[in-house]
Amino acid sequence: MRVLMTGGGTGGHVNPALAIADTIRKYDPTAQIAYVGTRRGIESKLVPAAGYPLYFVEIQGMKRSLSLSNLKTAWLTLTSPHKAKKLIREFAPDLVVGTGGYVSWPVVRAAARMGIPCALHESNAAPGVAVRMLASEVDRIYLNFEETGAALGGGDKLLRVGNPVLHPSEQTDRASARRTLGIPDRYKYCILSYGGSMGAERLNYAVLRLMRDFTSKHPEVFHLHASGAIERELCGQWFRELGLDRCENIRLVEYIYDMPLQMAAADLVICRAGAMTVSEVALNGKCTIFIPSPNVTNNHQVRNASVLADAGAAVLFEEKDLEGVDAAPLTEKAAYLLSDAGASARHAMERAIRAFAVPDANDRIYRDLMELVAKKNAAREGKEK
Repeated sequence: MRVLMTGGGTGGHVNPALAIADTIRKYDPTAQIAYVGTRRGIESKLVPAAGYPLYFVEIQGMKRSLSLSNLKTAWLTLTSPHKAKKLIREFAPDLVVGTGGYVSWPVVRAAARMGIPCALHESNAAPGVAVRMLASEVDRIYLNFEETGAALGGGDKLLRVGNPVLHPSEQTDRASARRTLGIPDRYKYCILSYGGSMGAERLNYAVLRLMRDFTSKHPEVFHLHASGAIERELCGQWFRELGLDRCENIRLVEYIYDMPLQMAAADLVICRAGAMTVSEVALNGKCTIFIPSPNVTNNHQVRNASVLADAGAAVLFEEKDLEGVDAAPLTEKAAYLLSDAGASARHAMERAIRAFAVPDANDRIYRDLMELVAKKNAAREGKEK
């Protein structure tokens, strides 16, 4: 089996592709898997680190404002499918899988028109531009959210399978995670908060005010926050100015390297609402407060969080809701959820968010991909007879 994966620009596109690739390799160690991305996207770092060959196709998005860059985009839109077709002929895949981002468009389009079995995976509630453009070309579209199907016009090729995740076997229970992490029994509750690997200034500021107004006054609550790389110095400065560095129950780090354990240990998670993050908290059944990034295409993080919030499975605060001196809404909600009075609401959210988890998403996708290839090959052989 030879498989070509494509998807790029952000970790939200790349990580699902790598999860699918890892699953294929788990079941078929002899599978030859390669990846197509762009030199500028995060895939240029993540894919080689995962051990897969990486090829490049140049493509970029259209700017909303008038720009000379749009002339280059138009040219790349015309030429990139031809370059992708050459690459596909050289690699000769039995299957092509795209997970969104601009680079997936020329690769999947070329493969589909060459008669190669093609599938897409859409992680977000609102389908991206590339997935919308390719919907009519591919054999299967895997969905993380049921609601996404309506935006893609419905049909038999749509299949809700959840979101494929890296290292799905690393799940553990709350008590075991706390013992492994060495969290003392005196902490009744644990808060985990983060804004992504690079950070998020407004989210960081809101969380620090929560620490100042709530966590620092509740020694029975342990709070771990990751600032992200870009915001590390500024967030650290605020942290010290607020006197939070003197609080034994509060920790500030740049990045969380043991996320599965920290997630398992938490009673309340405060985070962005990218598709992978949503899937992680759902799989772990965590009471979650989403603060979506407003700086993403089609505002898809707000849409992701809204699906869960509307179902009573999470709390949603947009950044504009937390402006001001004391970020009172976030503080009040966190204090309530981690109180005896809020216990029933917290447990109800934990149960509700689990309904959005698909624990065997990786395996579901693998099984369907194999069926897809087998059916298409059988149909091709039937025509040749």
